[in-house]
Amino acid sequence: MSNVTTSREGGIVTITMDRADKKNALTREMYQAMADALEDADSDESVKVIKLNANGDCFTAGNDISDFAGQEDNQHIAEVSSFMRALLHCTKPVVAQVHGMAVGIGTTLLLHCDLVYCEPQTRFILPFINLGLVPEFASSYILPRIAGHRKAAEWLMLGEPFDAAQAAQFGLVNDVTDADTLAARVHSVCESLAQKPAFSLKHTKSLLVNNKDAIDQHINDELDVFLEAMTTEAAKEAFDAFLHKRPINPEKFR
Repeated sequence: MSNVTTSREGGIVTITMDRADKKNALTREMYQAMADALEDADSDESVKVIKLNANGDCFTAGNDISDFAGQEDNQHIAEVSSFMRALLHCTKPVVAQVHGMAVGIGTTLLLHCDLVYCEPQTRFILPFINLGLVPEFASSYILPRIAGHRKAAEWLMLGEPFDAAQAAQFGLVNDVTDADTLAARVHSVCESLAQKPAFSLKHTKSLLVNNKDAIDQHINDELDVFLEAMTTEAAKEAFDAFLHKRPINPEKFR
């Protein structure tokens, strides 16, 4: 059974993370499956809108740390980059439906969606600094531009969870909708988008997202530092502590 499923209703394609038993923790195979689904939908002229959601009680717990830490050097980067660049360069509107926890890249990817809706109990976290790492996929470029430098610094430098109200206040999500009506709200938004003229929809998105070259360059700059950070003693200590369910040794986490 695939951990990523796709379905279609009219001009709306839904890509669903479906690894509920693991809080939708993302593996290399899941990243590649989502990248392929995005590219297929984007190349299909009959598709108007792409919806991204998840089964279970969590949007995603972020990277599967066991899968992530088990790779040598930068082997894990290819599939993650494939998905994130497919999302960045997608010409169709992407609407995200978020619930539960959105951890790490689960929050980062929302910065590359066009419309984002969540429920009041949703919690977001960008914990990279707590793993001895740095921001990823242009989050350090986009977040200050939507939330302001101080709020972006708080989220990225402290690495603490924040709630749906903050996410809405500082522009990470469009709206917070009750859990029992969230799916209907997102479906209604997708249906409304699907009824718009295809040319106008595509080019409105293109005109809105007019800094892709700068974002691409920033992704590359972050990635260089990210890969270097993974080789530090602090990152190795953080991953080993997580995998062995032990406290971090503060002498090594510097």
